[in-house]
Amino acid sequence: MNQKNSLGLNNCFLDLNDPIELFKVWMDEAKKTEPNDPNALALATSDENNFPSVRMVLLKDFNKNGFVFYTNLNSQKGNELKNNPKAAMCFHWKSLLRQIRINGTIKKVSDKTADEYYNTRGYESRIGAWASKQSSILNNRGELLDLIKTYKKKYINKSKVPRPDYWSGWNLTPLSIEFWLDGDSRIHERLKYTKDKTGNWNKSLLSP
Repeated sequence: MNQKNSLGLNNCFLDLNDPIELFKVWMDEAKKTEPNDPNALALATSDENNFPSVRMVLLKDFNKNGFVFYTNLNSQKGNELKNNPKAAMCFHWKSLLRQIRINGTIKKVSDKTADEYYNTRGYESRIGAWASKQSSILNNRGELLDLIKTYKKKYINKSKVPRPDYWSGWNLTPLSIEFWLDGDSRIHERLKYTKDKTGNWNKSLLSP
């Protein structure tokens, strides 16, 4: 039976005043149904000429303060975020016929937070953070592989690979979060949460 919430939407939208709570419910469901990377999201940034750029990254943490991902700070997205600390995220779960769009402001996570996450990564991934000058031009693939070998020789002890100072995390503090559910005949269901100046969330139904 297609149960409805108090707004007349499918009951999967629940009746929550905090969108972070609803995000957690949807993410937990996606973890059960998505075959690969339920935490994958499309991250949109823009350069100094306002040209947008989008790529897939992995969400590594979220809470009431925002949504966190990690990257080389000197990558294209890293440089764009330094100049324009505003971004958008989009999660799409084909298995659930749902998506979530998030807009907000960006800032770096603390060094302590970045260190803690970095140290959970596998040895090869930590070496890769040193070897890859992300988004820069390679003369050939061998150039990268040689750098990986170089850093493996430098950091032989797999438990002691320090975090590069140019590798860290970004936290997107949401200003709006939209939940979307596929509908018959493209009559989709959309619920948008918008944060007001006092920090409270307001809910709005959107036309498909």
